[in-house]
Parts: sequence; structure tokens; C-alpha cells
Amino acid sequence: MSLDNAALDALFNAARTQNKWTDQPVSDAELKAIFDLQKMAPTSANASPARFVFVRTPEGKEKLKPALSAGNLDKTMRAPVTVIVAYDPKFYDQLPKLFPHVDARAWFAHNEALANETAFRNSTLQGAYVIMAARALGIDSGAMSGFDKAKVDEAFFAESGFKSNFLINLGHGDASGVMARLPRFEFDDVSVLA
Repeated sequence: MSLDNAALDALFNAARTQNKWTDQPVSDAELKAIFDLQKMAPTSANASPARFVFVRTPEGKEKLKPALSAGNLDKTMRAPVTVIVAYDPKFYDQLPKLFPHVDARAWFAHNEALANETAFRNSTLQGAYVIMAARALGIDSGAMSGFDKAKVDEAFFAESGFKSNFLINLGHGDASGVMARLPRFEFDDVSVLA
């Protein structure tokens, strides 16, 4: 099944990274709908290592603020929601539930390097799925990596041991904050048919 042009525009062609936000809120029900869409997308061995903190209160924003780079501070403080996309380094403890037909936990439990690589890669995928799910539901986003991971981990994950990956601001974008579309590669610039 192919999507129509309106859906392709919402997900890709007309979608933009947002830097300014309207005052329109994003409800908890909308955040749960975003989560419910992203959880259906694939990860390695259905591992689903991502863990999410939907920072939406003034207290939560103040907790996040010291970790933000100067260039990301204002837009993050003004965004209705900032998602901390993190990962559980011990995600494999959930594999008996998530991938029950084989002992997938054994693949990772004694191989820290493989577990970390798998957790980071797949939590990155899951964060991208959050962006696409938000777009599909009419909510704009702006992903960021400009923050102090150690500060975020200390502020939000000291007890759990989760590790932050990247941040996503969510809300309804103010078009005045969107940059002009930047160049993109053509297929032949970066692709080979083998």
C-alpha cells in the first residue's frame, strides 16, 4: 500500500525541523498516541531499548535546562514538550517477554559492547519513529543533539541507569522559525546499486 501525496508531504516533503512554537499545547493523550504508533515499528529482535521522558512541566523544563547548549536553550524552553530519547543498557532483560521464542537475552547479557551498540542503534531508530509518528498525527518536531548527556543522565536517570541519546522538541511549529530548505544529496551522489 502506497501513501497518498498528502501523507508523504506530512511525513517527508513538507515536514520541517521546528525552532519556534505556538502556544498550542500537546496533550498527554497525544503523547500516548505518538508512543503507541512508534512502538509498532521494528527494532532488532523486538528489543525496544528506548526509554522516553516527555518533559512538559515547568519543573521538568527547569531540570533539563542546565544540560542544554546555548543554541538549543530558548527553543527547548518554549517547546510544549521535549522528549528525552534514552536507552536501557540492560534492555536484554526484557527479551524473554518481547522475543519469547528464542533465548535472545543470551546474545547480549555477556557481551556489553554488542548490547550497547544494539541499544544505541535501536533507540535512535525508535526516536526517529517518534518524529514520524508525531508528524503523522499533526505534531511538529525538532530533534537535537546539543546537550550535556552526563547532566541529563544525572538529572533524569540516576536511579534507572538509562543513558540519554538525543532530544526531540514537540509542539505546533511557528513557521517564522523555519529555516530555508537546505540542499539535499541526489541518489547518485551517495548511493550505489550493487
